[in-house]
Amino acid sequence: MKVLITTDWYAPVVNGVVTSVLLLQRELENMGHEVRVVTLANRLHSYKEGNVYYMGSVSANKIYPGARLRVNRTRSLVQELIAWRPDVIHSQCEFSSFRVAYALSNRLGVPIVHTYHTVYEDYTHYFSPSVRVGRAVVSVFSRWICGRTACVVAPSKKVERLLLDYGVRCRIEVIPTGVDLRAYRQEPDPAEMAALRRRWAIPEDRTVLLYLGRMAKEKNLEQLIDQIAGSGRRDVVLLLVGDGPDREEVLRYARQRGLRVIFTGMVPHSEVASYYRLGDLFVTASTSETQGLTYFEALAAGVPVLCRRDACVEGVVENGVNGWQYEDGRRFGEYLSAFCSDGALRERMGREARASSEKFSAEAFGATAAKLYASVQAEAMPAAAGERW
Repeated sequence: MKVLITTDWYAPVVNGVVTSVLLLQRELENMGHEVRVVTLANRLHSYKEGNVYYMGSVSANKIYPGARLRVNRTRSLVQELIAWRPDVIHSQCEFSSFRVAYALSNRLGVPIVHTYHTVYEDYTHYFSPSVRVGRAVVSVFSRWICGRTACVVAPSKKVERLLLDYGVRCRIEVIPTGVDLRAYRQEPDPAEMAALRRRWAIPEDRTVLLYLGRMAKEKNLEQLIDQIAGSGRRDVVLLLVGDGPDREEVLRYARQRGLRVIFTGMVPHSEVASYYRLGDLFVTASTSETQGLTYFEALAAGVPVLCRRDACVEGVVENGVNGWQYEDGRRFGEYLSAFCSDGALRERMGREARASSEKFSAEAFGATAAKLYASVQAEAMPAAAGERW
């Protein structure tokens, strides 16, 4: 099968969309499918490298940090894809690359499968001061996008319910993004862990609370700091791995609360698994996740998760088994104290965390996606097909 993946985000950018795209591309190719990718270049000119087509673009940082917008028609790249003639197009983003996906779908009569990665109403502060207006815009936009696809992939039940609330009426399939378990399953190397502790001056008697991800308003990091500080635990250290637009505000707020915080900044992708293993407990207060890939990765590394109760982790984080979902600061403090005070509980939850990650394997993710492609090929194109940009 020939599969075209379109995405505004691609390597070397590190985020959930890129992780999902790279994993899907690899697994489909491992199964013998032919895969090509259309994405945005980090410069004005378009070019091609191997089976990846880069469209010229400009920065859109004022809209969203790191975002880019296509600026040229990339006619020669599109003509080459038309000649290649994919069997199915799997769109991963709703903006520049979706326009190419939709144009090719109309021209060739091939179906679009679209993964809805982002809960945009959690990001409306980037473009609208009004939450109500922002949600209304997101609702209309989501219906428009989804109405031009053969099927929408929701990474979790949370996203499926959200799309139904928006009035999306096309076919929706819930398919969690897989995790490359091999990258996280290796047993921690004591020497490596000791070296990392020395590098970041983490005392041996401190429990490491790990947050790995983007440092931005929608991640509720100040609330997480409040809850850790409010727990009264003095035997913990918060390890922040990542970066983002709110970095300085978060670090300043942590100092104000008197919380011991270690900030690593961005780390090389090859070292991410080691930083997961450095953590004793993965902590987050975010409710903006569509599926919580970092939760899956932490569990695969044998690190229990303490997170806000959220629909995206239904059936993923089980209270008292591989972590906890908390409702408020009081519960957060209770769970954190139980974890820090009971060595046997920590060991048991670590084993359960690793075991619970099996259902999120990369192989299962790729096989499920391929099965979906085969099914949409047999279905009629959406009613909107035939419209032109």
